Amino acid sequence: MLPKHPVRTLLMLSLLPLAATAPMAATTPATFQNWPEKAITIVVPTSAGGANDAMARVLAQGLSSRLGKPVIVDNRAGANGAIASEFVARAAPDGYTLMFGYIATHGINPALQKLRYNPVTDFEPIGMVAASPTVLVVNSEVPARTARELVQLIKAKPDSFSFATAGNGTAPHIAGELFKLSAGVDVIGIPHKGSAPAVMSTISGITQYMFPSLFTAYPQIKGGKLKALGIAGDKRSPVLPDVPTLAEQGIPNVSMSQWYAMFAPAKTPKAVVDRLNQEINRVLAEKSVQKFIEDQGAEVETSTPAQLKTLVQKEVTRWKGVVAAAKIKLD
Repeated sequence: MLPKHPVRTLLMLSLLPLAATAPMAATTPATFQNWPEKAITIVVPTSAGGANDAMARVLAQGLSSRLGKPVIVDNRAGANGAIASEFVARAAPDGYTLMFGYIATHGINPALQKLRYNPVTDFEPIGMVAASPTVLVVNSEVPARTARELVQLIKAKPDSFSFATAGNGTAPHIAGELFKLSAGVDVIGIPHKGSAPAVMSTISGITQYMFPSLFTAYPQIKGGKLKALGIAGDKRSPVLPDVPTLAEQGIPNVSMSQWYAMFAPAKTPKAVVDRLNQEINRVLAEKSVQKFIEDQGAEVETSTPAQLKTLVQKEVTRWKGVVAAAKIKLD
């Protein structure tokens, strides 16, 4: 039996393929020729005041100038960066939600906890931003001038010492646990909600030592509020040339460079990722930006998206091995 309006029906049927392709057309690269057309948000997985936040804000300012649109920093601290990571992993892949990731979110987390995001497959790597060595710092009242002297003090009065962390599973926590194993000391780690409060805890003497990034600690070291006893890395820092590495002081296997990088949700168009990579690298090439980062104890490091992807893959594998060998677990 024919429909009452066969011509109308045929016309509607003839339009179906065109309608079906409309959503696909909306997501083709042509849609992003005028990107960006609105504000961009950089999600930072730590609280305000830490190294991640400071670098993200410098980048946001530079990107805003270059792209001609506001670039907003959104701090979403918690769960060692997992909260922010999950949020960005599920965001629309349109180039308007980015993530300032770092060693914890895209390296250490998979080794310590079950995640609702995959650091490799749920993100499009954009590019490296910087790297900073981890440094052993103590409260200015602690009578130790070297890492070895700190170890001796701890062994003499173990109940008098505790170390601050930026939270369970963070880089300062892992470095502190590796230090305990290598130095043969038994010290309680006190977790805090980010690096900034952990540093303040060490300055005030609530905790006696910590392993922050040099970027986070350098202003306090310069100001005499913290003492640097050792670099937890393969080489000395140009900013603190007189501070030896822990390995030089007979405390090996505590090497941790804290790296920082920019990511977008998976399936973000390649044209947008490439544009962001170019603009971020241009911001990082500015002398004022380089001076800001270097004055804080970090070094600018740039990369292609492919190079960052390789780094993340290697870091995930590396930290799974380190955590398993050291038998480090979240409390």
